[in-house]
Amino acid sequence: MLRDIGKQLLKEIPLLKQKPLSQEALGIGASGDKTFLIDKKAEEIIISGLEASGEPLTIISEELGIKDIKGGGEKILIDPIDGSKNAIAGIPFYCASIAVADGDTIGDIELSYIVNLTNGDEFWAEKNRGSFLDNKRIYTQKTPEFYLAAYEVQSPKKDIPRIIPLLSRAMKTRCLGATALDLAHLSYGSISIFVNPSLSRSFDFGGGWLLVKEAGGIFTDIEGNPVENVEIGLKKSVSLLVSGNDNLHKEALKLLKQ
Repeated sequence: MLRDIGKQLLKEIPLLKQKPLSQEALGIGASGDKTFLIDKKAEEIIISGLEASGEPLTIISEELGIKDIKGGGEKILIDPIDGSKNAIAGIPFYCASIAVADGDTIGDIELSYIVNLTNGDEFWAEKNRGSFLDNKRIYTQKTPEFYLAAYEVQSPKKDIPRIIPLLSRAMKTRCLGATALDLAHLSYGSISIFVNPSLSRSFDFGGGWLLVKEAGGIFTDIEGNPVENVEIGLKKSVSLLVSGNDNLHKEALKLLKQ
């Protein structure tokens, strides 16, 4: 079902590509962020696909908010366009993220799907069955080198100084602008560390959480606390520190405490 939705997204979303920054906001979504045409269209495609399944579901989406289908059921976390600022600026790094949970917390996520809407890459994970890029099993970085550190911040003036010790340790750094896609690439081993000292929402990182965990990575907040008990919802709730392996994570925590 999720891959069918991905195919429809890949068919329709590229048609909305416009000149950089030419789109105007349609309003404010349930999360408090601006909603653009590309966000709205992607959400419509995803929700239509979920409704077609005929299953009772509870949707938690960045734009729509919370919606029950057939009285509600398994929770579906949706970020219709993660990296929408990239999308409307003409920067080719954005995705759709969907995660399925059978409970109320991040640890209850059992299935995730992230599709890169610029090149068609499909990342997906199933609890206790592994993480995959298309149909190939993937794993996080296993070596201790800080090769590439990716980050996201809400307030650069306040947040970047906090993570400078970690960024300074890396051979390369990137701020790519789409958390779910960052986490997908970390699960693939192309990113060593991802850090966001600002508070994130469950639909921002829920799909990436399962991908990373199933690929062998470590996922906590920036203090080293687990995120499995974080409640699923619309509110910003937790900072993020994600690493390819335990050695990288321990070193990252030491650096962030400097």
